[in-house]
Amino acid sequence: MTSTAKTQKTLPAWLILSDSSATILLAKPAEFNGVKVDRVTLREPIIRDLRTAEKVHPNDKEAQEFHLFASLAECSPDDFEELTLKNYNRIQRGYFRLAGEDEDAA
Repeated sequence: MTSTAKTQKTLPAWLILSDSSATILLAKPAEFNGVKVDRVTLREPIIRDLRTAEKVHPNDKEAQEFHLFASLAECSPDDFEELTLKNYNRIQRGYFRLAGEDEDAA
């Protein structure tokens, strides 16, 4: 079994992962940019995204995360305030899968 096949089998049903993005199927529709959606796509982060979030919110880890996720999803950080906890947890887990190191890599 290839490492890609292993990874695909271990992904939750609500997560679609590629090399450059993570699409998260929401448990309940939510509003992003004034539009009700059933999924959110996060692009792959670059170092500038992290540095900008830290610069804008130097002493607030939660605000840094909202800023980062909003940048990756191309929406307002305020959109995350209205998410259910289940949806937000899915987005966090999707982000960490996207940004994390591939455990199967040599």
